[in-house]
Formats: sequence, structure tokens, C-alpha cells
Amino acid sequence: MTINRRTFLHSAAAMSTLTIIPFAARAEAHMGDSFETDMGTVTIHPVHHASIVMETPAGVIYVDPVGDATEYEGLPAPDLILITHEHGDHYNAETLSALKPADKPVAIYTNPAVYDMLNEDLKPSAEAMANGDTKTFADVTIDAIPAHNVTEDRLNFHPKGRDNGYVLTMGDFRIYISGDTEPTPEMEGLTDIDLAFLCMNLPFTMTAEQAAEATKAFKPKVVYPYHFRGRDGGTQDPQAYAGMVGDVSEVKIADWYKPGELG
Repeated sequence: MTINRRTFLHSAAAMSTLTIIPFAARAEAHMGDSFETDMGTVTIHPVHHASIVMETPAGVIYVDPVGDATEYEGLPAPDLILITHEHGDHYNAETLSALKPADKPVAIYTNPAVYDMLNEDLKPSAEAMANGDTKTFADVTIDAIPAHNVTEDRLNFHPKGRDNGYVLTMGDFRIYISGDTEPTPEMEGLTDIDLAFLCMNLPFTMTAEQAAEATKAFKPKVVYPYHFRGRDGGTQDPQAYAGMVGDVSEVKIADWYKPGELG
């Protein structure tokens, strides 16, 4: 599906839009949603849970790639890999080594804690980004945004100052990737976000209600709820989130989990 930027900005402002992307069709064909920007087409491929592949005019960007490398078969190899933090559903050294192309260089940007963990196969390609840092990859500006818990009994999961979210700016198009976080002043103060990936699960990140309130604060044009499977009953309902968002943003629900995996 190709969405012209001017068209989806208008439609998202005018009405509540909910798009559901079937798992089977997407998995078999690696289908993605395409967004037209002034730099060219950006195509989003949801992979699983928190793992995303983005085809952009500046190169192919993998975000938090974990799991079996076969899940990425048929997708183009990465030019850049972004890692938000050290938890096993966001960082896996074996997956990174398996996905790192042998025939071309790949850059890895990660928070400092993961940078310190990288093995000697991966570290030479990597650079650390702390909260507030900015780097440029090709024509993409990458800002590291604080990602952490704010609720008192959750602070140990993602302490302040350790983990990153990211904002990617490609010409007139801006993408926010939350990583694992609750609503923070930095998130709620974001502006001009065209596309956002918002986590929601308990006890580690946001509830659907928190995510909806954050969405109303910074008003991204399109949102993919992701990372919504939790342990011990902590799974959040992305369709309930979409209902709470109302006409603030277009919500796109990709089936990040195989049938029967939720629950």
C-alpha cells in the first residue's frame, strides 16, 4: 500500500483510521506499507514484536533485530542497524552476526550499555549514542531520545539515562521509534512526527491508556502499536488503543505475532 504524504496527513486529521495488516499475507510476501517523502519512498516491514525493517532512500535500516535470521529472509540486507537497549527482545548478538552482510559495510548505532557488550566481530562497525546524541547516516539525521520508566514500581526495568528511543529525520519525514519506555517529557514534546512506533505492555512499558495519552500529546500522523505482548497477563490490546486515540492519529495494526502467540 502506498500512501502519499499529503494524502495521509489530511485523512489522519479528518477521521479516525484503523488499518489491520494480516500476518499470513505479510509474512509470506514481506509486504510493507510505503510512504512517499521528499527524499523518496520509505517502506516499513514489521518483523516481530519490536523488530522492524525499513527500506529508505538512504539505505535499509534494521531496528532491534532479534530472533531467527530466517525471519529476515527475502528482505534486503541492512545498511544501518539501530539498537535501543540490552534486553533480549531487542538485542541478540547471534542474530546481529547472522544478519550482518559479508559483502558490504553496515553501521550499528546503539545505546552505550549495548555498545560495551558487543563482540569483536560487531564492535568495529558500531558507535554508541547516549540520550540526546545526534548522528547522521547518509541523508538521515538520527536523534537518541530518552526511553525509561516513570512509574515508581517499574523504574528498575528501564532506568533513566540507559536506553534509547530514536527519531529519524529524512527530509520532510520524521519517524519516532519508542523502544521500551513509558511516556516521558521528551516523547510528549516531540513535534512533526509522521510515523511512530509505540510500545505497550505490562509490567515493562506502557499501558494502552498511557500510549493513547502520549499519542494525544505529540500527535503523530500514523502510529504502529508494537511490542504489545507481555508476560503474566501484560498483553495490551492495540485495537483498544486505537479506539482511545480517536481521530488524533491513523493507527496501523500489524500482526506482529503468529497466530496463537498472544495470550
